[in-house]
Amino acid sequence: MSVLETVRSLDLPDWLIFSGAVYQPVLNHLTGRDPDYGIKDYDLAYFDASDISYDAEDVVIRKVVWFESKFGEPYAPLSCSAEALDRFVSATFAVGVRIDRGGRLTIIAPFGLDDLFALRMRPNPTRRTNGFARAVASLTARWPELKVELE
Repeated sequence: MSVLETVRSLDLPDWLIFSGAVYQPVLNHLTGRDPDYGIKDYDLAYFDASDISYDAEDVVIRKVVWFESKFGEPYAPLSCSAEALDRFVSATFAVGVRIDRGGRLTIIAPFGLDDLFALRMRPNPTRRTNGFARAVASLTARWPELKVELE
C-alpha cells in the first residue's frame, strides 16, 4: 500500500503498478513466504495522452529502444497503460493495480485472476512471446509450487 500511495502522490496520468510488484506478493501469501520475498523492484507504468506527437514519442523511443534488443521482439506503441498487460509473457503476470484519491483500489487483469490464485503459470493466450521459458525458470526456482502449463 505504501508504494501505491507514493505513486498516487506523484499525480501521474493513467498509472498502474504491475508485474512482479503485484503477482509476487500474492504468490508469497499463497505459499506462506515473507510478503517481500523475491521482489526486485516495483514496475510503474503511466500513459500521458496530452502529447502523443511523434516528437514526444521519439524522446521516449530513444530511451526505451532497449526492449527489442533485450527481448528479441518489437513492442508497438500503447494507447493506455492497461494495454501493456495484454502483452505480458504470462497470463499470471498480467495484473495491474492503482489506488485513487479516495483510497479505492482498482485491479486490472485482462486474463482474470484464476491462474494467479491457482499458482498456475501459462503463456499469454493471445500473444506468444520469446520470454516464457526464461520466466518459467526464474519463477519456479523461487516458487517451486507453481504449476506450469504450456498451452
